[in-house]
Amino acid sequence: MSPFDLQRMLMDELPFSFLYEVIFRASLAFIAVFLFLKCSGRRGIRQLSLFELVVILTLGSAAGDVSFYHDVALLPVAVVFLTLLIFYRLTIFAIRRSKHLHAWIEGVPVTVVKDGLYELESLKKLNISASELLMEFRQRGVEHLGQVRLAIMETDGDVSLYFFAAGDVRPGLSVLPPDHRDEYKIATHTGIHCCVNCAFSLRMENGNSAQCPRCKNDVWSPALATHRADAN
Repeated sequence: MSPFDLQRMLMDELPFSFLYEVIFRASLAFIAVFLFLKCSGRRGIRQLSLFELVVILTLGSAAGDVSFYHDVALLPVAVVFLTLLIFYRLTIFAIRRSKHLHAWIEGVPVTVVKDGLYELESLKKLNISASELLMEFRQRGVEHLGQVRLAIMETDGDVSLYFFAAGDVRPGLSVLPPDHRDEYKIATHTGIHCCVNCAFSLRMENGNSAQCPRCKNDVWSPALATHRADAN
């Protein structure tokens, strides 16, 4: 074997005419995936559930293999697509008739913030960190948790937000990363402070420390009370 052999690196032992077959195979794979999604009854694919993601990844593997491996026959891959489609439709049929099966396969919406406070048990259940959640909030124009009446993690991973009316906004924990907000154990000024672990708010005097009565954390950050820019 010669190093830097262009024929070997580009095509191995296959003739360049095999590229025409690759184009044909890739076109068939593209059409097969498209038809699968059409036949599955999906209206959109912006967000996929865990179950649907598994199906799509399996399809992608089959479509990728048949696209450029010369020793992968087309008919067995077509059977794979047909089997997955039947399995998908049967699963959808079953979960529509069983709430327990639906919850086990698709998951259920989980409340992650309520009345401006983290739902700590929900975060543990979802295995998601507060920093990941705050990133979602920042992207949705939230400045602090006191603006958020309810935040629900949907089964597709998106977060639905419901806000307090302007007159009901309360002091809340800033959603900025730790590098962009003050955090300390001893208050640097008198005022409302928020627990960085659960967002519980507490008035603290300058120079004092405190343990959060809700989660026993002892690190605090100044509370914000600004209204949302687009709030009525």
